[in-house]
Amino acid sequence: MKLRFSALVLASAAIAVAAMAAVPAMAATSTTLNVPFSFTVNGRSLPAGEYSVVRDDTRNFVRLQGKDASQNYTWVGLATGEDGGRVTLRFNAESDQRALESIQYGSLVTSKINRKSRKAEHATQEVSGGE
Repeated sequence: MKLRFSALVLASAAIAVAAMAAVPAMAATSTTLNVPFSFTVNGRSLPAGEYSVVRDDTRNFVRLQGKDASQNYTWVGLATGEDGGRVTLRFNAESDQRALESIQYGSLVTSKINRKSRKAEHATQEVSGGE
């Protein structure tokens, strides 16, 4: 009886390991954009420079990532009907400071990131790049 029980445990462990190995890696695509001005995200100031925009295709997340590890923000992307293959960062200019409003990566777009500024909707600036 002991031999059968240990064989059952070993077989179960082997199946579990095989199942975990079959899980695909998280599919992600990214692009790098140069933002020529400083801006804010969630009240934090970020400098001008290169930022990676990463799209997680399996879970519909969009991540903005700067050179510094602390400059890393993730949002849920909502599917839109359009997919121009472009990556667009939309900014809202409030006085001299620009605030990140939304990110569009192909057919995914984030909801409004900076909820404070509704009055300056007309002063939107975009930074775009292709995939």
